[in-house]
Amino acid sequence: QVRERLKQQVAEMKEKFPGFRPGLAILQVGNRDDSNLYINMKLKAAAEIGISANHIKLPNTATEADVLKCIASLNGDPAVHGFIVQLPLDSDKPINTEKITNAVAPEKDVDGLSSINAGKLSRGDLGDCFIPCTPKGCMELIRQTGIQVAGKRAVVIGRSKIVGAPMHDLLLWNHATVTTCHSKTSTLAEEVGKADILVVAAGKAEMVKGEWIKPGAIVIDCGINHVPDSTKASGKRVVGDVAYSTAKEKASYITPVPGGVGPMTVAMLMQSTVESAQRFLEKFQPGKWNIQYNQLTLKMPVPSDIEISQSYIPKAIDQVAKEVGLLPDEVELYGQTKAKVHLSALKRLKNQPDGKYIVVTGITPTPLGEGKSTTTVGLVQALGAHLHQNVFACVRQPSQGPTFGIKGGAAGGGYCQVIPMEEFNLHLTGDIHAITAANNLVAAAVDARIFHELTQTDEALYNRLVPSVNGVRKFSDIQIRRLQKLGINKTDPAALTKGEVNLFVRLDIDPGTITWQRVLDTNDRFLRKITIGQSPTEKGFSRMAQFDITVSSEIMAVLALSDGLDDMKKRLGRMVVASSKRGEPITADDLGVTGALAVLMKDAIKPNLMQTLEGTPVFVHAGPFANIAHGNSSVLADKIALKLVGKEGFVVTEAGFGADIGMEKFFNIKCRYSGLRPHVVVLVATVRALKMHGGGPAVTAGVPLPKEYMEENLQLLAKGCSNLNKQIQNARMFGVPVVVAVNAFKTDTKAELALVVQLAKEAGAFDAVECTHWAEGGKGAVALAQAVQRASQTPSNFRFLYNVELPVIDKIRLIAQQIYGARDIELLPEAQEKVALYTKQGFGNLPICMAKTHLSLSHDPEQKGAPTGFILPIRDIRASVGAGFLYPLVGTMSTMPGLPTRPCFYDIDLDPVSGAVNGLF
Repeated sequence: QVRERLKQQVAEMKEKFPGFRPGLAILQVGNRDDSNLYINMKLKAAAEIGISANHIKLPNTATEADVLKCIASLNGDPAVHGFIVQLPLDSDKPINTEKITNAVAPEKDVDGLSSINAGKLSRGDLGDCFIPCTPKGCMELIRQTGIQVAGKRAVVIGRSKIVGAPMHDLLLWNHATVTTCHSKTSTLAEEVGKADILVVAAGKAEMVKGEWIKPGAIVIDCGINHVPDSTKASGKRVVGDVAYSTAKEKASYITPVPGGVGPMTVAMLMQSTVESAQRFLEKFQPGKWNIQYNQLTLKMPVPSDIEISQSYIPKAIDQVAKEVGLLPDEVELYGQTKAKVHLSALKRLKNQPDGKYIVVTGITPTPLGEGKSTTTVGLVQALGAHLHQNVFACVRQPSQGPTFGIKGGAAGGGYCQVIPMEEFNLHLTGDIHAITAANNLVAAAVDARIFHELTQTDEALYNRLVPSVNGVRKFSDIQIRRLQKLGINKTDPAALTKGEVNLFVRLDIDPGTITWQRVLDTNDRFLRKITIGQSPTEKGFSRMAQFDITVSSEIMAVLALSDGLDDMKKRLGRMVVASSKRGEPITADDLGVTGALAVLMKDAIKPNLMQTLEGTPVFVHAGPFANIAHGNSSVLADKIALKLVGKEGFVVTEAGFGADIGMEKFFNIKCRYSGLRPHVVVLVATVRALKMHGGGPAVTAGVPLPKEYMEENLQLLAKGCSNLNKQIQNARMFGVPVVVAVNAFKTDTKAELALVVQLAKEAGAFDAVECTHWAEGGKGAVALAQAVQRASQTPSNFRFLYNVELPVIDKIRLIAQQIYGARDIELLPEAQEKVALYTKQGFGNLPICMAKTHLSLSHDPEQKGAPTGFILPIRDIRASVGAGFLYPLVGTMSTMPGLPTRPCFYDIDLDPVSGAVNGLF
């Protein structure tokens, strides 16, 4: 009856919450036959009822720490509603059973063995605890008799924590008068004779005699004992603690052994699991996070970003992780406010549906930026804290170069920030430092290889590359790959001919073709051109080189586009660092550094978890530049976030610079490699930038705005909306609905804001909304969030701009004409040579990543609005083969970061007492 009732309840749960199933985990240590038998009974019952049961089996070599780690993982798994540890623990190592049972989360302790549940039962909190399954089954059997427990005299024989003691409490709180007897009770027969209800759990065969029992008593026999019996094939039979044959003559009801209490114990385990699932559903709607949001206390005028950031205490990051459904063993804490998330989370969630995918981009900006990061944070705060949707922000990690430059940090601003902003803007968890180390390892390997090939014979090189270790020489895996690439199918180092040795040891790098530079995450103008190799130890080998900024390294782009460790390792190995004198590409794999790079990057590949001011979760991961790279945060962060938010949730990511650059690359490069399809484009516009595009004077960072930007000028604004119109067209070209976010400043008038909204809608935007999130937090972006919700429900007919199989020149021309508005392109001689070279080397089918100024739709930063009819000059083309794109250099575009425009004077300091960061980013 119990099982049929539970089966019906589970069916109703599934109907009400599609995809939901009560979950039971059974943790076993060792391999005892009796434990295996009991577990199989439980698994069979769970399957019959519709409960998802998971049997976790640890070896008998498991330590207490191993068991506790497994328990911690199951405690944090939202798919597990009931959880039992099968006793006894069959381990060779000493394990404290009490410590183990108390480690199980009380809300999942369906065996009712933890001290918390036992304490609640002893206090009579029966509705707020789990009761051990055997006593619970006994009470169910007693209720089935129809006899009222209240007022009856009950006797319990035995006082174990599993049966006797909880049985006493259960009868007591059901208003029976209870006596507990045990091995020291001297008048046992007399006490038994008084019992209206007798529960025996003494573990002694047939110790209670039939003649002791009060006529008409209810007898529950919990004992399982083996006694000799020559008539049985096994030579023994199972009996209870009560002499059944004589007791049944006096009792009104009695449980047989076997077949009485045992099946009820299993049924009660199932019932407790279903009850736990019901409690879970009452507290947590499936697919809905139970998240604690922070209340903002808004001030006017709005304080500085760092003042706001430091005035709010972030939630503990492990709490944020738990709120969004991450398990404890999927989270690696870096202090109290940031953590790394293991890629195992993506594997666990692989069958979960993805949420809605939103990309935030902007019109062509002023040098001041138009607030994309602030809008991204404001939108997620609105969706989460105000509209109570599951929502994740996925943003890039900022470079230290711009952070200590005029631009400052990238945590957002005002009341829309990722916090703590000083942690966000500086070292975070060290990912950029890992990229610096990996990049410079490659650079060192390139020059070292050239040096050694210039100064050593083939035999000497071979002996160093394949040394004899304890008299044995063998190729490493990466060397086997090198041999296979050369067409040498040999695995014995002694078997190579002199010619094969020569091919193997000599990469024959042409120094003039080296494209791999050293990097540093600082804007240091005196490292832009350097001479290396001037030490006497380098024997006269020197060359011109340069330092780029770390986030421009191809390794950063590899990190951003990888979808796992294996993919990252393959991409790192494919990175081309130079060409040989025969014109063949030289890769990191040829240098033999792929494994070393993967080791240096093994932690960097894990996304970083932080939070916004209002307590919504944020992934901060990767930070490729948006000119020579694709300017988007990592594929992995987006994929994990999309699984965590669930089908009805939202993931909001940001694309660097304007829609013509970051958004175009988001679609044509990031979405092409990730396989993800966006639902909505949010296009950020400001009155200030649109006036500039209408012919307003130049805007310079660090200089007060000209009066044209401080006064109402509808004519200038309307003219500048040509840029807004073009960027809306650019987004719609990919088949995705566009919502325009008009980021309001205090100098904007109502008429100006209304005009932008009107013209955006006329240009084809799904909606256009005035936003005040900088000053009001998520509240100021609620209308934007509602527009995004509506837009996400419309069909998205996403499509790429071009087929990668097209010739390189045709792909560049399509971007120039369709996205920028150019009449045509012009390839300068160096670019023409590169097209021929990369096509010959097999890289012609890679996507295109245009390196162009972000200050204009054209190649000329002075051309504002939406210029047309211009010829786009392509000066050169470079290859990021590991990342997976070619990047044409447009006009005078440089691969190096902008130079500092003033002497260094940093208004930032550290409080020596509190350790707090003071000043500006």
